[in-house]
Amino acid sequence: MSDPKNMIAAVDFDCIETDCLNNIQFDLLSLEDCGHQVACSDCRRIYEFDDTFIAKLDTLRRLVLTVQSAEDILSDCNVSVTTPAGEVKIPYRLLLTRLNTMISLKIEDRTIDFNFRVEPLNDGVFK
Repeated sequence: MSDPKNMIAAVDFDCIETDCLNNIQFDLLSLEDCGHQVACSDCRRIYEFDDTFIAKLDTLRRLVLTVQSAEDILSDCNVSVTTPAGEVKIPYRLLLTRLNTMISLKIEDRTIDFNFRVEPLNDGVFK
């Protein structure tokens, strides 16, 4: 298992400035270190997240770290899907690498999708 201090959980979203629309990226695991705010590298707009959204991000951060700590048992776990042809078992570890995670947030008059590049079992990089 990777050391949580060396992990990166990549999150990105598009800047809401009309003339910008730059893709802003930040590390979920170090968001607290920068005061729960990020800046667009192009137009320099600052995004400071409210307490409700910070709580959601923190819950996701804890979930990712918990999955990482359970890595040794995930090889033995499967998700079973029943189809007309029968039951298919999908290794949980494989399933985790194929899911796209997103949180949508309304900012001003727009909905912004925060994309989480999460592969929690990818040796230290969740993206």
